[in-house]
Amino acid sequence: MNHTYRKRILAASIVAALSLSAAANAQTARDRDAAEELDTIVVTGIRGSLAESLNTKREADAIVDAITAEDVGKFPSTNVAEAMTIIPGVTIDRLFGQGERISILGTDPALNRTLLNGQTVASADWFILDQPGRTFNYTLLAPQIVGKVEVFKSPEARIDEGSIGGTVIVSTRKPLDMEKNFMVSGALGYYYNDRSEEGDPQGSVMVGWKNAAETFGFTFSANTSTEELRRDGLEAYGTVSALDYRDGQGGGGSINNPPMNWGTGEPYPPSCTGACADEINNNLTARGPNSWGTSYFEQKRERDSYTASLQFRPNDNLDIEFNALRVDASYDNTNQSLFAFMGNAWNSLMRLDEVDIENGIIQRAHFTNALSVLDVQYREAEVQTDSYDLKGTWTDDYWFLSAHIGTTKADGGTQRQLFGEFLNWSDYSYDISGAPNNPGTITYDNGNVLGNPDAFRVDGGWGTDPSSPATWNTGWGGNLVSKPTEDSEDYGQIDFGFDLDSTVNRLSFGYKLRKHKTAQVMSGVAVAAVAGYGDALASLFNAGRVPDNYLDGFGGVNDQMRNRFIIDGDAMADWIASGAWLAPWQTMPVPGTFIDPSFVAETWSVEEDVDAYYAQADFAGDRIRGNFGVRYVQTDLTSDSWICTAGVSPCPVNGYAPVSRKRDYDNILPSFNIAFDASDDFVLRFAAAKVMARPNYADLSSYLWLSDQILNGGGGNPDLDPYRSTNFDLSAEWYFSEDAIFAASLFYKDISDYILITTAPETHYNQAQQTDTVYQIGRPQNAGTAEIKGASFAYQQNFGAGFGLVANYTYADGSSSTGRDLPYNSRDQVNISPFYEYGDFSARINYGWRSEYFTSVDRGDEMYADDYTSVDATIGYRFSDNWSMTVDGMNLLDSEYYTYANTPELPRGTYRTGKRYMATVRFQF
Repeated sequence: MNHTYRKRILAASIVAALSLSAAANAQTARDRDAAEELDTIVVTGIRGSLAESLNTKREADAIVDAITAEDVGKFPSTNVAEAMTIIPGVTIDRLFGQGERISILGTDPALNRTLLNGQTVASADWFILDQPGRTFNYTLLAPQIVGKVEVFKSPEARIDEGSIGGTVIVSTRKPLDMEKNFMVSGALGYYYNDRSEEGDPQGSVMVGWKNAAETFGFTFSANTSTEELRRDGLEAYGTVSALDYRDGQGGGGSINNPPMNWGTGEPYPPSCTGACADEINNNLTARGPNSWGTSYFEQKRERDSYTASLQFRPNDNLDIEFNALRVDASYDNTNQSLFAFMGNAWNSLMRLDEVDIENGIIQRAHFTNALSVLDVQYREAEVQTDSYDLKGTWTDDYWFLSAHIGTTKADGGTQRQLFGEFLNWSDYSYDISGAPNNPGTITYDNGNVLGNPDAFRVDGGWGTDPSSPATWNTGWGGNLVSKPTEDSEDYGQIDFGFDLDSTVNRLSFGYKLRKHKTAQVMSGVAVAAVAGYGDALASLFNAGRVPDNYLDGFGGVNDQMRNRFIIDGDAMADWIASGAWLAPWQTMPVPGTFIDPSFVAETWSVEEDVDAYYAQADFAGDRIRGNFGVRYVQTDLTSDSWICTAGVSPCPVNGYAPVSRKRDYDNILPSFNIAFDASDDFVLRFAAAKVMARPNYADLSSYLWLSDQILNGGGGNPDLDPYRSTNFDLSAEWYFSEDAIFAASLFYKDISDYILITTAPETHYNQAQQTDTVYQIGRPQNAGTAEIKGASFAYQQNFGAGFGLVANYTYADGSSSTGRDLPYNSRDQVNISPFYEYGDFSARINYGWRSEYFTSVDRGDEMYADDYTSVDATIGYRFSDNWSMTVDGMNLLDSEYYTYANTPELPRGTYRTGKRYMATVRFQF
């Protein structure tokens, strides 16, 4: 593009300021000089931020979308991911109400990368069931620390590899880009959730200074936020088949293999006879929920974020930056699940006496004297992230050189879980025939089991005399475990290049070294309770009724479920941690990794050494611009874990030895981007590239988990190859008026070595049965090929009189050679965001919808999340140049997150987290 035409575009865009970013490396020295001659027109508010984002998109050589600090900071959101939903093709998953991970163009979140100022930022998760992967936890990023977010949907050779869907580059604010020599800004807010009925203050402040010569400056920011979340739910843990009810899974079936009556020495008579037996025998492949009940989840999320930035620019050639980020976050939570466990192999599968099966679903069933369970998990979880980055750049008229070093580390996971389990045997029935609209009910024959904490007791074991250790077998009353994780990376990078007076106006070259480590350690002890000592009733722990609004919005639930009891999780945790459950002859066990095979299997580490080299050529001619290049990447992988060498099962504590698996692979990744300015208002783009994404760290480990009751489990696979893909993108952008666009794009991703979970039989030691048992184990495999093809459409316009609209639609059709759906691939996605801004008043609504999507394979079932609708809104008023106020409403529909196994008629979980409101006063001086 020639300089005159570039100036015409920039002037028309009325951008507030030109910020230094990675994309700016493609400009020639004369381009930068020309841009500096433009007068800056400051436009604030919604229209100003949209104009700046539009300019970033228009000027990019690759296919890029962006949101600015104004969008991120003032959009109705509590983290960056939620603000990104207005970008075409970006979707978020809301399992716990907020958006924690993003998908780009129909890809799994693990197939996208998030970079902070162009570099890796370590991340960790808080949920104990999560395994460390390559997804970024966006709840860690406060919106206030962000200057700009760019989503690269087509790669460039200079940008880190590892993404198939897209790369998100989050840029923090730079001191020498400030308009004033001294600036202080901040916000004070109050957050309220109508389901938890709790409110909390929020606050942030940023201070920035630069000297009069604009050669040195710094910024510092601090942010604190608290959110008390409550998630109400109905849920199941796996499924069972009619065949399981007929024959059992080791403890006896309801028709065949009935359990022994030890009083008479004869088997019990079958419980399922007549019409019940006929229904089972005629539908042996039918499946129903393994359990069904209610969930009450509470969490307090506290996040303190700090950023610091120093910038030194003593002359026009040298620029030195130092950026630091610190996040301290806690995610302490308590989950109380109260459920009928009709699929339990030893207490329920042989108790079925009535059943209705339709369309292959066991929709209704009745059980006599079957197991119910209260599971209470008190968890202390935290995440700490540190990131330190130093960059120096020398830019001359015809060449540049930059050096970049940094380190980042995140410690997270569940630091301590205290798990108590309480049992009950009752007569009950379940009914899921109304799913998905009315997911299901549990009805107890006496009507008061769910509201009676005296009906649930810790398992005290079995034998002849509880006071005699020699004749009594302890029960399992829960556990005390920890599962901390670590994610860290050290990196160094050097880039250099030349500006040329030709069509190819810049040649860039670079090398980067990354040393990454992800590790997890699990340890703990079991609560080995003895009857008369440790078999506590649930009523011991300050039991009470759930709040009056429990299960509001759920269809078809009954009063028994709405009026269930809960206990004090803190009191239960103290009881377990203090050893109050111990019998006189028992001593408090010491937590350890090697005392339980499941702990050993969850203890592993993965190290990656990555060497990357790139060469990139930027070109510009009459109305044509772009880049082409190649990135060569070598990955050396080491996966460490433990293996039993004792030759006996179960493995003794001293029978484990470390084992290490090593492998390496190379990738050559060419890329090409071209933009053609067909006219002053019409841009055509084409991109082609070979890309790769590495497997999740947990998938590369040797971890293993087992469910002894239903004989399935899952694990890792150190021999996995990376995903490889050939990507093509084509887009057309029509800037039909000032600050307006209609854009359409087509994308195609041809993915090889796609990783899917496959299930196969494996033999492992069963702790419950105390013998080797065949399990169905799901492990990740390079299962074949996959493709994602689709189209995206975006529209943005100011209509006048303060009204405007941002809207987009994305179609992403993913398929695999195995016939299985691709994880997190919603075929359809819609975002509509009308806004009004006139004078000092502004208002904005965001409507988002995504279609159903496959999430994972769990316990042999293919898991899906149903379509999801979100509505958020914000209203703002600016009192003066220094003071403003916004009121935000999030999740205004209190939308239901519904998951199912294989078919919507077989629910696995349905949850609501409440409407969220936040009032914020902002200041800037």
